[in-house]
Amino acid sequence: MEFRTPVSIPKASFEFSHTDEITLLGSCFVEYIGSKLQANKFRVDINPFGVVYNPASVASSLLRMLCPERFSPADLFRHEGVYHSFAHHSRFSSLSEREALEGMNRGLAESSDRLANASRLVITFGTAYVYRLKKNGQVVSNCHKLPEKMFDRELLPVDAVVSEWKSLLLSLWEHFPELKVLFTVSPVRHARDGAHGNQLSKSTLLLSIHQLQSRYPERVAYFPAYELMMDDLRDYRFYAGDMLHPSSIAVDYIWQQFGQAFFSSATHTILREWQEIQKAIDHKPFQPESEAYRRFIMQTLLKAERLTGKFPYFSLSKEMTLLKSKLK
Repeated sequence: MEFRTPVSIPKASFEFSHTDEITLLGSCFVEYIGSKLQANKFRVDINPFGVVYNPASVASSLLRMLCPERFSPADLFRHEGVYHSFAHHSRFSSLSEREALEGMNRGLAESSDRLANASRLVITFGTAYVYRLKKNGQVVSNCHKLPEKMFDRELLPVDAVVSEWKSLLLSLWEHFPELKVLFTVSPVRHARDGAHGNQLSKSTLLLSIHQLQSRYPERVAYFPAYELMMDDLRDYRFYAGDMLHPSSIAVDYIWQQFGQAFFSSATHTILREWQEIQKAIDHKPFQPESEAYRRFIMQTLLKAERLTGKFPYFSLSKEMTLLKSKLK
C-alpha cells in the first residue's frame, strides 16, 4: 500500500551544473535552495535585494539589475531613526544614510555584473498580494513596519503578472540569449492572507507561471516545490515550529527532488565525492597529532586532487589549502 502521494517531476529541458553562474531571487524559499547550491559549491548570487515576495517586486529588482541605476537619497526614507528603501529587505537598512546607500549600491553593482554572466535564473514567488503606497501607487518590496493605513493591499490578476513578466523575459533574452529561467512557487503558507486568501494567491502564481512556461517551453521551466510540500509531504511533521515553513527535513527532501530533476550524472558524481570530502574536512579528531589522523588528511587531500583533476571547473583550492595546513 502507498501511504503518500509522490509527485512526478519530468526532466527539464535544461540542467544546472557547476559551470553555471546562477542568480536567484524571490521569497525565503529561494534562500533555502540557494543555500543548498552554495554549500555544494555552485556559483550563486542569492537575493541581492534581500527577500522579495511578490512578482511585481521581483520584476522591479531584476529590471534594476539589468539597467543598474544607482540608488540616491531620494530612494530612501527615514523611520524611527533608521534609513530604509522600499526596494530592499531590512538587512540593507541603516542608522546612517551613507552606509545604507553604500550597501545598496555595492550590492546592485555586484549583482548586475553577476546577472550579465548568468546562464541560469531561479525565481520563487511567495504571494500574489502586493502593497501599494497610497501617495503614489508604488508597489513596495517591504513595508518596513510602517502603519498599514499608508498602503493599499491588492491581489495581482494573472494577466498583469503574465504581461509584466513576458516583457521582462524578452528584455533579459535580448541581452542574454542563453539564459534559462526556472520558476517555483514557495511552499511557505502566508497566514496573514487567511486560508482562502493564501489559496487564491498561490493559484494566481501557478496560473501565471504556467502561461509563461507554455509560451517559452525551451527557455522556461517550473519546479513543483509547492506541490511537493502540499501533496508529497502532506503532514505537519514536515513543518517547522510555526507550522508554516518547511522543516529542515522537508527542505532536504525538496533539494533531493530538485537534484534528480536538474542535475546531470556528472554533477551527481561531483556531489557524492564532494560530500565525502566535506565530511572528512569537518571531522573533529580525538588525536589531531597522531599518525593515523595525518594519513586520514593525506587520503582526503588525494580525493580532492582526484576530483578537481576529473572536473577542473569544480574548485577546491580553499579546501586543499586548509587540508595542507593540517599536515604542517
